[in-house]
Amino acid sequence: MLLTVRDLTKTFPGTLALDGVRFDLRAGEVHALLGENGAGKSTLIKCLTGVHLRDRGEIKLDGTPVSPTSTLEAQELGIGTVYQEVNLLPNLTVAENLTFGRQPTRFGMVSGRRMRAMAEEMLAGYGLDHVNVSRELGSYSVAVQQIVAIARAVALSGKVLILDEPTASLDARETETLFDVVRGLRERGLGIVFISHFLDQVYDLSDRLTVLRNGKHIITAETGGMERLDLIHHMLGHELEEAEHRGVAARSRGAELLRFEGIARRGKVEPFDLTVHRGEVIGLAGLLGSGRTETADTLFGRTPPDQGTARDDTGDIDLTTPRAAIAAGFGYAPEDRKTDGIVAELSVRENIALALQARRGWARPIPRHEQKALAEDYIRRLDIRTSDAEKAVGDLSGGNQQKVVLARWLAMNPRFLILDEPTRGIDVGAHAEILRLIGELTDEGMSILLISSEFDELIAASDRVIVVRDRRHVSQLVGEEVETDRIIRAIADHAPVEGAAT
Repeated sequence: MLLTVRDLTKTFPGTLALDGVRFDLRAGEVHALLGENGAGKSTLIKCLTGVHLRDRGEIKLDGTPVSPTSTLEAQELGIGTVYQEVNLLPNLTVAENLTFGRQPTRFGMVSGRRMRAMAEEMLAGYGLDHVNVSRELGSYSVAVQQIVAIARAVALSGKVLILDEPTASLDARETETLFDVVRGLRERGLGIVFISHFLDQVYDLSDRLTVLRNGKHIITAETGGMERLDLIHHMLGHELEEAEHRGVAARSRGAELLRFEGIARRGKVEPFDLTVHRGEVIGLAGLLGSGRTETADTLFGRTPPDQGTARDDTGDIDLTTPRAAIAAGFGYAPEDRKTDGIVAELSVRENIALALQARRGWARPIPRHEQKALAEDYIRRLDIRTSDAEKAVGDLSGGNQQKVVLARWLAMNPRFLILDEPTRGIDVGAHAEILRLIGELTDEGMSILLISSEFDELIAASDRVIVVRDRRHVSQLVGEEVETDRIIRAIADHAPVEGAAT
């Protein structure tokens, strides 16, 4: 066995991130490491590469115990990592990136000729004959940059290669090119850990797989012998026979509000159609990385679509920027409220008024007394637990911070509100209040796109659910069809999709 992990345990303040995890990697295999948010994948990789020191457990490389204390030491031992975001320097040449830190010298000076020859030798066998190593790395595609990063990692390490979401920004052709490189490295005897949320890619590339959930080892198995439905059960912890079927009865739809046709963003989400009616909740279900958040970002202009159209009853809608989306009556409460939602140092009042002020323009400031009245109104309506409107929002609980983000968008009176994981990380009481609020808003005519990894939440709140898998909208469930088993089966089904009706 090339790499062996036993009883690996890591604790952070208040969190048991890894709980006695075990993991094995053979030479000459691609081993997929799977799990949802919080499963422990990133912590395991950081323990293997010296970013974190483990609390307990053993790591063996070629049968010898190792304890890397830095990424450099891990590389020297033979463990290299390539991340989703290429961690090279795009303003340097390909040759400079490949040889950085060990450039060949002559008379104390870097030898450009030898460096280029060294780089070309490192790239030999990677299918990059067309790459000019004297050009800046940033002038090449993300796929080429990924392969250059792999070539560097293999040259520095040479035993274990960890690929952390390497295809997240690649299209199908680029992904296959990368996979050809990985298969070649497997033939050379490297052990490769492949982290991905794309199940089709896992089944296409990996020999074995390991699932982590809540910091624990769940299962290790041969990939070809694992049914997709079983794999998803292991990842999510859901059992079909125990699932609670609470699908809402199909309600009569309101008038058509919005129509999206052929919307897509290269490398993020494949083309999809979506019709939105007044007063309906559309659930968006899928595994982490399936394209749920990417769909929301595209509709709101955070990563604007590069094809497709959006229309309402007055004509075309501009989705090129969030400002344009806001002007069209869209709102968006993102998943990461601390990074993308609240401004922790500002007061509750300032946070609630923020989007409304942005729409008006900073040349027309909202008077302080109007901001105060607005904030106090939503503090009362949403039962935001704060001593007053001037308290810094960063001092509030997670649930109350989420309510402040919602209040900000409700103050805009949007006709279409996107909620990405609106109840994640909040207590049970706040969870129930937000679901109740969703019902009230739709009763008043607002349309909502609800993204959630909690299937019971989607079932309780949604009129219909669209299932997203591997960046594609693959299925739509309506009314009584909105059941846990149907959602999971749609996620697991890998039959070709000829266009899901949405």
